[in-house]
Amino acid sequence: MKTTEYIGNKIDRLPRGYVFTYTDIKHNVNKKEAVIKALNRMVASGKIAKIAKGKYYKPEITPFGNLLPDQKQMVKDLLEEDGKITGYLTGYSIYNQLGLTTQLSNTIQIGKNHVRPSIKRGQYSISFILQKNTITRENITLLQLLDAIRYIKKIPDARFEDSCKRLLALLWPLPDKDKTTLVRLALKYPPATRALLGAMLDELNENYKTEPLFRSLNPISQYKIPGIVNALTNAAKWNIV
Repeated sequence: MKTTEYIGNKIDRLPRGYVFTYTDIKHNVNKKEAVIKALNRMVASGKIAKIAKGKYYKPEITPFGNLLPDQKQMVKDLLEEDGKITGYLTGYSIYNQLGLTTQLSNTIQIGKNHVRPSIKRGQYSISFILQKNTITRENITLLQLLDAIRYIKKIPDARFEDSCKRLLALLWPLPDKDKTTLVRLALKYPPATRALLGAMLDELNENYKTEPLFRSLNPISQYKIPGIVNALTNAAKWNIV
């Protein structure tokens, strides 16, 4: 079977929007240059599209043009390596998903233990947020919540008070063990994040869980988050003004 025919058959079996590299389809094809040339010819013909050097996808074609892959597909190589989790979508990437804003962003933010310079892929700008906790499949949801608390002032098109109420609604149904883990993870976040999480858990009558957060704070420091006092009855205890 010719290289082009083999690659075409492999690509036909891929779902639309799936991002791949030449290594994903080179099985039984030993010539790297031949594979890359065949892929580039397919890009020129419109059968596939290219989002970055060596990264391709089979576009979904609509009357309004080709749809880009979803955000997770666009950056999956930055989230996992050899089966190990190395990053997670956060910030602008998940605010809409969490119900914190109705806006969709062209900025993809990724939490990682080691940050790197921002990059571009297609129409997306990709930036990185330092995560000091070990990242696991099990704690990603909790880290996303903590990041939303940390960057509550940067949630687009949302009042602080409304964002706080939504975060309370997300925290309330968490199992006790997750709330305990949330407190432990928060200890590696900035003081303002610890204070706001502590005030939120107090609001949910989880006072017995917040002692480590309270003890970690400087008693004379204040944290300015306008409007939050309207959502949290005990903001003053946590020096939130």
